[in-house]
Amino acid sequence: MPAIRSAAFEMPLGGGRSDNSSRNVVQARNFVPCFFFVYLDVKAPPPEKTSAQNETTMTLYVKNMVCDRCIRVVTQELKNIGLDVRSVSLGEVKLTGSSRNLPMDQIKKTLDENGFELIEDRKGRTIEELKLAIIRLVRERGDRKLKYSAYLSKELGIEYHSLSTLFSSVENVTIEQYVILQRVERAKELLKYGELTLSEIAYELGYSSVQHLSSQFKHITGLTPTHFKRMTENMRNPLDHVS
Repeated sequence: MPAIRSAAFEMPLGGGRSDNSSRNVVQARNFVPCFFFVYLDVKAPPPEKTSAQNETTMTLYVKNMVCDRCIRVVTQELKNIGLDVRSVSLGEVKLTGSSRNLPMDQIKKTLDENGFELIEDRKGRTIEELKLAIIRLVRERGDRKLKYSAYLSKELGIEYHSLSTLFSSVENVTIEQYVILQRVERAKELLKYGELTLSEIAYELGYSSVQHLSSQFKHITGLTPTHFKRMTENMRNPLDHVS
């Protein structure tokens, strides 16, 4: 946008007597201030492009990433094959580059060798996002009054009936059954830690009572929580193997 500068001068109204005796009167009465504007067409230099603006970022979706250890492993393994890793979160990796210049076959091989899997179809991505949302629900339990159906629908932005139908058709287990399996796995973990009572674990996992927790726990594992706690063998399954 052109800049604007202003200036001022005095213009005589007429005659303009300049004798010494009336100079002050002439200056006071016969001159008025005038203003004019000068437009300077000065263009600001265009902003410099940074290297970050020129970089293309590609997002990959990865199956079986369920914990912080998974994030560390994926980050390190991708860096080991020379990739510029921008960020890594559960189920998602951002890399500098595009599908045209990234070694996709090598990325798939690296992930496979470490127990992960590159997800390339939309349905697969939705299923993985759904599983991760369930894991967060079981582990964080922010609003214990919130129904998991409402929570999952909100998290994924998809109507729950559609999510339920898709999940069952792909995983051969219902969302409700998967939630129960994840709650039992979390209960195993908390029992092994030994820091919470059974009542506290039941509350932490959103059960209405200890009896409800014990019933589901025994149905899945064949053991009561108390019996399980006494056992020395670690019977916990990796979260990505719960199905």
